[in-house]
Amino acid sequence: MVEEKNMSFLDHLEELRWRLVRCAVSVLIFSVIIWYYQEWIMDNVFLSMSKSDFITFRWMCDFLGICSEDITLKMQSTSLSGQFSYALMMSIMGGVVISFPYIFYQIWAFVKPGLKQNEKSMASGIVFYVSLLFFLGISFGYFIVAPLCVQFFAIFSISKQIENIPTISSYMSMILSTVFYTGLLFLLPVVSYLLAKLGIITASFLRKYRKHAIVGVLILSAAITPPDIVSQIVVSIPILLLYEVGIFVVARVEKTN
Repeated sequence: MVEEKNMSFLDHLEELRWRLVRCAVSVLIFSVIIWYYQEWIMDNVFLSMSKSDFITFRWMCDFLGICSEDITLKMQSTSLSGQFSYALMMSIMGGVVISFPYIFYQIWAFVKPGLKQNEKSMASGIVFYVSLLFFLGISFGYFIVAPLCVQFFAIFSISKQIENIPTISSYMSMILSTVFYTGLLFLLPVVSYLLAKLGIITASFLRKYRKHAIVGVLILSAAITPPDIVSQIVVSIPILLLYEVGIFVVARVEKTN
């Protein structure tokens, strides 16, 4: 611990460099693996969302009585490098997602020595909880939000004379961004914790604007889901629960300060 505190600025830079190198190597390894299985992943992970036997649609049909039909999508690539570019993006983003716990651990290991003992105690297990929340968000985005978006936007039409022929770019962008950003959204309790530690937000502030948050979440859910109340509720509930967890976390921080 003494050596860590007496490290020079250049020593800290050197440590940061090697931690970033480890993160890059981890992402590269998983990216190469994903690249090797790219066709299987494309067919079974992404394009399968347009099929009625996708696990989410089967579950909704069996338990909620909301059944969907296969969506006929004529995918196209309008640029010579389009398929290569998105195969590369899919591989890299997949590598980042799979490596997330290791990446966050490297960041935490770099920051941790500069914290006070009580701060370290309060953040005990943070790598596990942050990784858990992130993967819960990724799962929610992949199994709930993304397939509902695919189903809705693929069948939506302002005129029968217009045919939906999405590009691989638009299809993959929507799915990858939706899934990844939902993963980040599930880190809301962690963000609430940090903002509370900095004194930027309080539990009373979050409680005061709870109704505004509910309205905002409902509007967001209505925008990204098919026009039925069940889908909107399915998307809204986890986000609202995260907001309540954020209030609980902030209240705990205020008690310990």
